[in-house]
Amino acid sequence: MESLNRMATDLVDEAIDFADELNVAVSRLENDATVLDFGVEIPGGLEAGLLLTEIATAGLTSVSTTMDSVAGAPLTHVELSTDHPALALLCGQKAGWELSVDGFEGLGGGPARALVAEEDVFQRVGYRDEFDFAVLTVESDTVPGLAVTEHVADVAGVPESGVFLPAFSTASVTGSVSMAARAAELAVFRLSELGYDPLDVLSVSGTAPVAPVADDEETAIARTNDALAYGGRVHLVVDSPFDRFQEVPSSATEEYGRPFAEIFEDADWDFYEVPESVFAPAQVTIDVVGGETHVLGEPNHDLLADSFSL
Repeated sequence: MESLNRMATDLVDEAIDFADELNVAVSRLENDATVLDFGVEIPGGLEAGLLLTEIATAGLTSVSTTMDSVAGAPLTHVELSTDHPALALLCGQKAGWELSVDGFEGLGGGPARALVAEEDVFQRVGYRDEFDFAVLTVESDTVPGLAVTEHVADVAGVPESGVFLPAFSTASVTGSVSMAARAAELAVFRLSELGYDPLDVLSVSGTAPVAPVADDEETAIARTNDALAYGGRVHLVVDSPFDRFQEVPSSATEEYGRPFAEIFEDADWDFYEVPESVFAPAQVTIDVVGGETHVLGEPNHDLLADSFSL
């Protein structure tokens, strides 16, 4: 497989070339690093959110919008599918790089994580990237600056001029879209955490509603996680059976039925104090090649209606 960061860089170039059409702001910093505002100081948009997801997954996914309903209300949904779940979703899309640099706080996802490859998922997948460019999507309510690009370059082992940071806030159209695209990722990661070999997940498709854009980050983070845990639906094709498939959907957790605003408040908004098991889609269908098909969990539209103020 070609370098994930190499493939993601091509998509970043596309974002730069069509920045006006995407409503994306591009800034070249004094160290020649590039920061792209996909939805921090600007609203962002549907197309920006879709392209941001493609960047995070290094182009190994098909991403689109569709219309569906939540509690009878028509809402935009995001659909994502891939035949490379381990690479695209775990080594790419997953947000696993905590950024805390000179007062800046954010969460990094995307292929740059594979240049560091210190997270457990990289050992499970057996992948580490080597490339001169680093593409890190950054979720924050502040546009990353010079210090952040220097930090990323140092940790990833690339020149500062090779750092590309597409940034977005959760409380933006881009944020709601890109978060809705994570249903498949959550299912694959949950399986991996339960001990299933992620390389045995052959293909996956996921969908979730695009949460209404909130006016603050905390509400946005809660709503977008509700969209996944109570509205996310995923279909996986896997190569081998497993005795813990029933633990994949969000309904398998003790916290099921509680809105994420309550869950996060109980943890004082320290996400690392929240059990990882709550970050799971509402419903999964798991097809074992040559074996059984498991249908687990179900959406909770009543909770989503309250969360979305429908």
